[in-house]
Amino acid sequence: MNQITLLLQSCQQGNADAPNQLLAEVYAELRRVASAKMARELPGQTLQATALVHEAWLRLGDASFQNRSHFFAAAAEAMRRILIDRARRRKAVRHGSGQEHVELEDGLQIAAPAVQDDELLAVHEALDKLAVEDARKAELVKLHYFVGLTFAEAAEVLGVSEPTAKRDWAYARAWLHREITAAR
Repeated sequence: MNQITLLLQSCQQGNADAPNQLLAEVYAELRRVASAKMARELPGQTLQATALVHEAWLRLGDASFQNRSHFFAAAAEAMRRILIDRARRRKAVRHGSGQEHVELEDGLQIAAPAVQDDELLAVHEALDKLAVEDARKAELVKLHYFVGLTFAEAAEVLGVSEPTAKRDWAYARAWLHREITAAR
């Protein structure tokens, strides 16, 4: 059993030091995943990778996890939900209805459409439909697209081989593309 799984079990058994030890063990990996995801966000984001990790950690709370894979899948879902919530807030009318500030040469700011929020929300809605049809493929999309895990890392979390993860990804991409295109 790996160290993370042992620490997760220790947390479930009520060891007061286990959550701090668990955070120390997984923090670097969560930070790397969050950094990869934030690198794909629009420029000028106020959310930093560190804040995404901390918010995800708080959302995980006192939940119990069976093993390392279950923990990272839950962390991926928490990060995805944080990013979806932020996209929804930015699209709210009172927050500029999907507009972002664009810097001009003289320092003035104007509003321009935030296309990435629309894409993120469209993927989220289609992903919910995919989860009904095939939960594993939907989970792979969450891990790869929203969290930024490599296929090898996502395959490990899902308990499948890397070639299977790549095949699932090809199917999921085609399915999501069809679903998003039909919704527009």
